[in-house]
Amino acid sequence: MNAGLPGVAGFAGGADPWLSGLGGLRNTVRQELVARQLDEQIALHFPPAGGAHAAVRRLRVLDVGPGQGTQALRLARAGHLVTGLEADPRMLGALRAAVAAQLPEVQARMVVLQGDGRETGRHFGPACFDVVLCHGVLMYLPDPEPMLAGLARVLAPGGLLSLLVRNGDALAMRPGLQGDFGAALHAFGSEGYVNRLGIATRADRLGPMTATLTGINVPLHTWYGVRVFTDAAPDHAAAPTAPAALAALLDAEETAGRTDPYRAVAALLHVCGIRA
Repeated sequence: MNAGLPGVAGFAGGADPWLSGLGGLRNTVRQELVARQLDEQIALHFPPAGGAHAAVRRLRVLDVGPGQGTQALRLARAGHLVTGLEADPRMLGALRAAVAAQLPEVQARMVVLQGDGRETGRHFGPACFDVVLCHGVLMYLPDPEPMLAGLARVLAPGGLLSLLVRNGDALAMRPGLQGDFGAALHAFGSEGYVNRLGIATRADRLGPMTATLTGINVPLHTWYGVRVFTDAAPDHAAAPTAPAALAALLDAEETAGRTDPYRAVAALLHVCGIRA
């Protein structure tokens, strides 16, 4: 993978524009698809010990960079024990407010810590989580490998590592579909880009990511595409309000995200590895 991309300097300044877009079409698609894909992987790798009718296994989950906590809180509501490790003060406040709005039993299953995902060794011992999430974080790091090595260390054998990264093989798609062909040409072969929050970020490609996961002993199990059809939507675009229309949109996106060749041009890749 990239040994370090100059100009990529973290998430600073991105919290407010990110939070303002939570109800929009693009975030709705992202969160719903990741939820479906993640639930599929959890059911596959952590089936109930007593068969199909047994209670759901209570998993130990670490969410690095949970932001407002969409996935972390969803898993806590499902009965899992979730730790959120968030570095950005503004996002940390939003996460704590979201936790405070939950039922007491959900709050009891959530732990919120301020900290950098690159320093998981400060906070946790080895092999202490069954599932580790790192969604939308690696693109803000000039070199993701130290963080990935730390996440592998805290993941128990047989545990699931769930990564959501910007797809480096599809950087030309959004500007091209929006008619900005100069930007599309520039994107070919590039690893860096400026995202919709106005922050210089980097992208990952599936091949090098696969090699890195093998190197940290969390080999790739499967991957999905996220946002094939809706990534070029305007920032202010709203999700359909009619339930049938929203369901059709999400089902089309989900199908594209697991079907070749469509998933290869998705804006985001949801990469799932299993600790050997």
